[in-house]
Amino acid sequence: MAKLSMEELNTAAMQIIMHAGDSRNFVNEALRHIESEGDIDAAKEKMKEAKKEIVKAHRIQTDTIQSTIEDDDLQTTLLFSHAQDTLMTIYSELNMANHLISFYERITTDFKK
Repeated sequence: MAKLSMEELNTAAMQIIMHAGDSRNFVNEALRHIESEGDIDAAKEKMKEAKKEIVKAHRIQTDTIQSTIEDDDLQTTLLFSHAQDTLMTIYSELNMANHLISFYERITTDFKK
């Protein structure tokens, strides 16, 4: 594999942050659908979009890490560390939002019985 330059590493970091941030925005939109309208279907659609974005970010991270495995000389950057932290934080938010939406759906379904 070709070695990554610091510029390429930072570009990958920015892409991770961008896609993870887009995922967070979709998660927040999904939760707003639940909070304001109780619209489970709309929330689930936003969560699908959030998942697509977090997968893109994760793929970039994985590809970048795999590209650097055999490069003993590459030093990581603070920006790439920040990108990884951002990705994992938003991944946790996405998982928690999925649980909240499922919980809300269960409560509303049980309430209607």
